[in-house]
Amino acid sequence: MATTTSTTADMSLASVTLEVADPDAARRFYSAFGVDTYIRLRASETHSTGFRGFTLALTVSGPATVDSFVDDAVDAGATVLKPAAKSLWGYGGVVQAPDGTIWKIATSAKKDTGPATREIHEVVLLLGVEDVKAIKQFYVGRGLAVAKSFGGKYAEFAPGQSSPVKLALYKRRALAKDLGVPADGTGSHRIVLGSTADTFTDPDGFAWEATASLAPTQS
Repeated sequence: MATTTSTTADMSLASVTLEVADPDAARRFYSAFGVDTYIRLRASETHSTGFRGFTLALTVSGPATVDSFVDDAVDAGATVLKPAAKSLWGYGGVVQAPDGTIWKIATSAKKDTGPATREIHEVVLLLGVEDVKAIKQFYVGRGLAVAKSFGGKYAEFAPGQSSPVKLALYKRRALAKDLGVPADGTGSHRIVLGSTADTFTDPDGFAWEATASLAPTQS
């Protein structure tokens, strides 16, 4: 059963920075994909192999819009990890950007009620963690407010007023299975999260920086 908390957050997710080998190429991809306003880009050659432990998920209005985003991503150079298809919960697909970041595009609707649009209802950053309950408490201690919690399976935090992306936690192996990739991975997550508070690294190795110290947006 889900639990909901309405505590006011002392800290929130202010930005999401992807570390990429080629910022110019990544900028072109994300502009064509239609998500460039939600992320920042930073040049980095930090080593990473396999699953990086997170995904960015887009929630949209219907299947036609899912297909539109998937098609645009593929046309811009993405690889399809899971073709868009119906499921018990709705309709969705998974693609991997040329820089390695995995994106899931989904809708709870199984039928279209209108033509495809470019509207994104929500962007969620899902961190794959080993112990959802423990990491949820870690973030509560840092000042994040829990919006929803499903025991040790999933937790979602209340977004800050200025945050374009919602933060959530999912078990790492379950997340990898949902994305259709092996759970193994080593090296950097290749992602840096902007904090409205201080700089820290969580127990699963996800790095946060105070927003004042972040480089200007490059995307």
